[in-house]
Amino acid sequence: MPTLDDVYRTFGQASEAAQLLETELGNMLLLTSAADDGLLTGQNSKQASALLGRINRSTLGQLLKNLNSKTQSLDQLEALLSKALDERNRLSHSFYRQHNFRRNSEQGRALMLKDLESIHSTLLNAYKAIMLLTGTDLDAAPDSGYTVPTRHLPL
Repeated sequence: MPTLDDVYRTFGQASEAAQLLETELGNMLLLTSAADDGLLTGQNSKQASALLGRINRSTLGQLLKNLNSKTQSLDQLEALLSKALDERNRLSHSFYRQHNFRRNSEQGRALMLKDLESIHSTLLNAYKAIMLLTGTDLDAAPDSGYTVPTRHLPL
């Protein structure tokens, strides 16, 4: 019997996947833009900071548009990323409105969970594809010797 807490938890998991995708796309845009603008030498920290600020204020759709103008590497993922964008927007802007009073019944919550699991799957698949494109295979078997990078930079 799905509870409202189950719905909220699954919504959070889908939101996390959306943020992971946005972050990785932002990282890709930062790297390509910094290289294009000659900012990898550390000589112009104000320009680099302004670039990072613009990227951090970008929506998922803006990140995709800006990356598409800088690289063709996303062409092969266009359908997947377009669906992920649609699902992320639906999650953030209309999920609860679409489901409305379903939250008040067991059958309704079950439908909500099924929808959230589908959204999560779409977003996670897009994130995994972007990570694979940038050299990290999140589906690699743990016993294959591959380890996911865990180095975090300070904020």
